[in-house]
Amino acid sequence: MKDTKQRNIFFDPTFIILIIVLTVMGAIIGMQLITTLGITANTSIIGALFAMVLGRIPFAFLYKFRSVHNQNLIQTAISAATFGAGNTLFIPIGVPFVLGMPELITPMLIGAGIALLIDGTIMYKMFGSQVFPASGAWPPGIATAEAIKAGDEGGKKAGVLGLGILAGIGGAMAGIPMSAFGVAFIGNIIALTMFGLGLLLSGYSEFLFGISMTDAYIPHGIMVGAGLVAFGQFIYLMVKGSKGRKRDENDPAMQVNEDVEPDRSVTRTERDVGKALGFGYVAYIIGALLLAVIAGVITDMSLPMVLLFIVYAAFAAIITEIIVGIAAMHSGWFPAFAVSLISLVVGILFGFPVPALAMLVGYTAATGPAFADMGYDFKAGFILRSKESLEFELEGRRMQFFVSLIGFGIAIVMVALFHGSYFAQDLVPPVDYVFAATIEAGADSSVAWAIVLWAIPGALLQLIGGPKRQMGILFSTGLLLVNPIAGWTVLAGLAIRVAILKIKGEEAQNTMYTAAAGFIAGDALYSFFNSIFRAR
Repeated sequence: MKDTKQRNIFFDPTFIILIIVLTVMGAIIGMQLITTLGITANTSIIGALFAMVLGRIPFAFLYKFRSVHNQNLIQTAISAATFGAGNTLFIPIGVPFVLGMPELITPMLIGAGIALLIDGTIMYKMFGSQVFPASGAWPPGIATAEAIKAGDEGGKKAGVLGLGILAGIGGAMAGIPMSAFGVAFIGNIIALTMFGLGLLLSGYSEFLFGISMTDAYIPHGIMVGAGLVAFGQFIYLMVKGSKGRKRDENDPAMQVNEDVEPDRSVTRTERDVGKALGFGYVAYIIGALLLAVIAGVITDMSLPMVLLFIVYAAFAAIITEIIVGIAAMHSGWFPAFAVSLISLVVGILFGFPVPALAMLVGYTAATGPAFADMGYDFKAGFILRSKESLEFELEGRRMQFFVSLIGFGIAIVMVALFHGSYFAQDLVPPVDYVFAATIEAGADSSVAWAIVLWAIPGALLQLIGGPKRQMGILFSTGLLLVNPIAGWTVLAGLAIRVAILKIKGEEAQNTMYTAAAGFIAGDALYSFFNSIFRAR
């Protein structure tokens, strides 16, 4: 008989204290790395490895951490705090600081904190739907789950994981992005092929064509076209699904049947997704309105311009998280900063004043990273709970959401307390200088025309690939990231994956997942400790 409920850890003081301590550490790590190196390490898998070690310390009160479900909750909390503090909060508040507007830092922190909580809530409401199914790739989530499973099961699986970690560390030391190599063993082959081609094309555009694609706003235009079509496909899937089948509280997919297991990957109805979108847009509008009032930007604009700012900021926030979520689900990479830059450029073309632009780019930059990261965490939990009842799965997901909220809350507090000491040392996320320079430089009609022109092939590519392959989104993601070495690594990994599957068959897939977990874990460990060493 399967358990129907996961043990509630919120009545366990030891667990809560440990989560608070670890999320404080995660928030500090996130702030330190984003300000000194411009990146945040993949702390999900690091948290999972830490939890595995913790559970094997011979003290009775730590035995509870031998549970793979508790280990998953720990990694979820650490990850939420790290990405929340680094990507979602510190980057937005750095924009007004760089622009010489310190009076806007606190309003921006409030606005980014609101956006962070909305972002995570929407993912919780959408994960397990037709548009963001639990069966999606979510590669870092698979890697985290496979690492936890390998530690729990031991034997051959643990050996493969260990060898993968060593290979990941060795490859990272040689300058090879082993996370990209591991992702190639997990994600959608066609989507990742487009991703790899985009990485290569952006990296060699000057050599091949004599121009910088980024300077010509080509990737931005392609992403705008692909993003708009992807949003349309998103809506189409909801409408089509709701018309194709009526689901209510008696839907068998939402119930537990010990004889016939329902489709566990889809536990949210189209109506649920519609409600989540409606909630998200209204919440983002309220957040944008509060941000505009607190920051005082409404005094710099006419009433029509204020209304345009609020409506556009909310739309940009929600479409940013959807684009980022789609890219993250298929490739394990997400162009959060680049998509925020696109929203900023469009805002400049609308004619918003500088303070409003600073708030706009910070607000949109606060959406997406937590959305994607929580999707990875839910995927890890989905895999680890695959042998349990559906009720156990839904309860476990809900607990992951709650520990993520703890991580977010700790991140907000830590950034509020310590951002001043970082700014006093001129420690600011590097991307903030890009945002500030873009605001100060402005944009002209040629930029608008470039975006419109290149949006056409982006839209067509997205239409051709359809919502399952997301060719336009993944191709433009590669173009925006500008990392040719990662491009070669992804394509090489795909070639090896296809060859292994052809020789060994589908039975080799699980071993490949475990190896991929090792590659990603090794890369994350090397990047994590190397980043801390360099930061010092």
